[in-house]
Amino acid sequence: MQHLLFVYGTLRKGESNQDFLAGSQCLGHFDTPPFYALYDLGPYPAVIEGHDSISGEVYLIDDVTLARIDELEDVPVEYRRERIDTPFGQAWIYLYQDVSQLDVLIASGDWCQRV
Repeated sequence: MQHLLFVYGTLRKGESNQDFLAGSQCLGHFDTPPFYALYDLGPYPAVIEGHDSISGEVYLIDDVTLARIDELEDVPVEYRRERIDTPFGQAWIYLYQDVSQLDVLIASGDWCQRV
């Protein structure tokens, strides 16, 4: 089965975990509506519900890739998956669950542009 996945952090092009998407098709860039907030956890980001737009990419992936990324994201402990609307169709997004760990907001909404 095929899935759409919206990625906003280490899975994006040029980032540390982009290899998880090797062989998957990048459909394009997407900025979410202002329903989220992006935080810097050091080696990786966290997205929660909020009032900012998040920049990322949408990929077409298979079941095996989705399962591998679920393991990477520690679903359902650290992150949970929800669907969001994109110009490419409904895509999965990973949302962080422990808001007590969030201190450093990335106001731009773009992990690749963090300072």
